[in-house]
Amino acid sequence: MQVVTPVQPPHSVAGAFWRFAMPSIVAMLVSGLYQIIDGFFVGHFVGANGLAGINMALPLLGLIMGFGLLVGMGGGSLLSKYRGENNLAATQATLVAALVLVVLIGLFATLVFITFGKSLLTLQGATGITMQMSWSYVQIMSFGALISIGASAMPMLVRNDDSPNLATLFIIVGALTNIALDYLFLAHLDMGLQGAAIATLIAQLATCVLCLRYFMSSKAKTALAIKQWDKAIAGRIVQLGSSNLVMFIYFSFVMAFHNKQFMAYGDTTQLAAFAIVGYLASCYYFFAEGLVSGLQPPVSYYLGAKQYQRITQTVKLAFSVTVGSGIAMVILLNLFPQLFIGIFTSGNDALLEASKNGIRLHLMALFLDGFLFMAAIYFVAVGKSGQALFVSLGNMLIQLPFLFILPKFLGINGVWLAVPLSNIAFVLIVLPMLLLNLKGLRQLHKQQGDTNRVVAKHPTFDAG
Repeated sequence: MQVVTPVQPPHSVAGAFWRFAMPSIVAMLVSGLYQIIDGFFVGHFVGANGLAGINMALPLLGLIMGFGLLVGMGGGSLLSKYRGENNLAATQATLVAALVLVVLIGLFATLVFITFGKSLLTLQGATGITMQMSWSYVQIMSFGALISIGASAMPMLVRNDDSPNLATLFIIVGALTNIALDYLFLAHLDMGLQGAAIATLIAQLATCVLCLRYFMSSKAKTALAIKQWDKAIAGRIVQLGSSNLVMFIYFSFVMAFHNKQFMAYGDTTQLAAFAIVGYLASCYYFFAEGLVSGLQPPVSYYLGAKQYQRITQTVKLAFSVTVGSGIAMVILLNLFPQLFIGIFTSGNDALLEASKNGIRLHLMALFLDGFLFMAAIYFVAVGKSGQALFVSLGNMLIQLPFLFILPKFLGINGVWLAVPLSNIAFVLIVLPMLLLNLKGLRQLHKQQGDTNRVVAKHPTFDAG
């Protein structure tokens, strides 16, 4: 008699989730320090104009990060899936395809941003000293786009090679390097935003070198080997990771539109306040992205191993922690706004009041952003690239009417309210999609159980 039993992974559902989530959370938070530390030093050593200038640069930096996540999430998802299937040749081909994509996309990004970067800043309303500061930052980051993309993508590949702790360590090394160089270049050498950009690129290069050395070492489970570039696998990486790129295109576009609206209905102080509120929100964003990134490797593995019930259990756990932590963050920011705003500025009463207003209005539904992050990454993990793309693209499109119409009636408060109100509307669409997909997995699990019972009852059935 041959009885079909599913292969059980070495960890419980919660254990497998947290094994990947905790290093990923640390990695994303530490990675987020690149922006937050830049904001800290710029706010205190350059001032409100510097904060406004770096906020003008963020949409372009978001596109660079989006290209990195395109490769990292798409390639990482395939690596985990092929590992679950014990397909060594496919995992090696995936690694090679991902690294080649980093180089090709990096060179393309440099060409695009050097050619159109200044025009994109102008479209946001950048002029005078704000334009000068912003372009000095963007120009250097554009030349180093390949490094930035590699620093976003490669730790994800290391993580999905079943080495989440090493991936986190490599990012920590880069972040600590960035902090030290920011202190040197801004606080002592007075290099302004140009110094902040140079510090970031050097730190990101350190992370890239460590990741590359890992894949060339005996510690790697997927060793880097000279193989012919597999166009089909490269295409699949792009397909699976496209939702992440679109998510950051959304971020960049909406950020740029916000910048333009803040300059149209407010002034540089309002834009600097938006930068501060954005830094505070990013603390939750990076935590939430790290948390739900921990969902992707085990879910992709469970999909390959046909362990559907574990997928549902993992999603429930990720949902409760993501939304719960977001609600706690909203409460904390509203209870102690001055404490958090003081991290980035001091002695500017107008900037303080504008930032308080931004926290109260702009961040009131912050936890819904975490849910949408989770939904997009979940659909990537189960190979539903179309649904993942819909979540990311829809999240962008639904904000446009809110951002365009609300300020006409509510002025500057309408700009602050556009994101939370549009998020509420979009979650009412995405939540049923997610529940329907999970219902399908429960049906597959039930069918699998029925098959196992038939095999056990009829010993003549050959399950092999």
